[in-house]
Amino acid sequence: MKISLIINDQYHTPLGVKRYCLDRLVPGLSLGFKWNFAKVVVRSRRACFKGLYDDEAWAASSLENFRLLERAGGVFHIDGVEHFRNLKGPAVFVSNHMSTLETMVFPFLIAPHKRVTFVVKDSLVTHPIFGPVMRSRDPIVVSRHDSRQDLLEVMKKGTSLLSEGISVVIFPQSTRRLEFHPEEFNSLGVKLAGRAGVPVIPMAIKTDFWLNGRILKDLGPFDMRNRDIRIRFGQPLTITGTGKDENQQIIRFIQTNLEEWKVSANR
Repeated sequence: MKISLIINDQYHTPLGVKRYCLDRLVPGLSLGFKWNFAKVVVRSRRACFKGLYDDEAWAASSLENFRLLERAGGVFHIDGVEHFRNLKGPAVFVSNHMSTLETMVFPFLIAPHKRVTFVVKDSLVTHPIFGPVMRSRDPIVVSRHDSRQDLLEVMKKGTSLLSEGISVVIFPQSTRRLEFHPEEFNSLGVKLAGRAGVPVIPMAIKTDFWLNGRILKDLGPFDMRNRDIRIRFGQPLTITGTGKDENQQIIRFIQTNLEEWKVSANR
């Protein structure tokens, strides 16, 4: 895809990105962003209903959302793309989970290099707004209410997808959190990778620029005091044994980067 030319190994939002007038006047409410974001969602839904929302269309709308976020004041710092860009075969991407933002921009970062889908909660595929888009991606659907059944579903469908060359993104936390709690970070990702015989790509993200909403969780305000958005891909890990050691490596990768970014922000 041509989209892959946007980012090679790293990307940093340049200075002087043109901002929305509404967002300059009322920082944080992101009115300009939400209006344009709604148009992207409507257009994507229409394409889904017509059977035209393929991998390239998904990546293109994700890139559009990425640009909208920059115009709303978000400043991206992305690195480590080289760790999976030239990797042969599929992988399991394992990340911490903070906000709606990562689900909106991951497709344009990953899909130009690898076919990919997500492990998602069942509420997302039935969501009145985002449901058609998510269903079109043939995700692995879990309930978060029955851990055993979720494990069986992830192992069964995940292994099948990976055998077809489709990578999987998984957020092992039970829900989005601004603070990272290692005890909530399960080992589902490494178990899937071990079963399928594929590597894991650790990911550390800091996306608290987009806060969770009180009424509509997916459409919260933007934190204009915290504009830096960080996404870092780590080196691929080969799973051995139960994957316990590799899961701890992923946790340390996330913790180390979050601490580094916190120190950098406080300077």
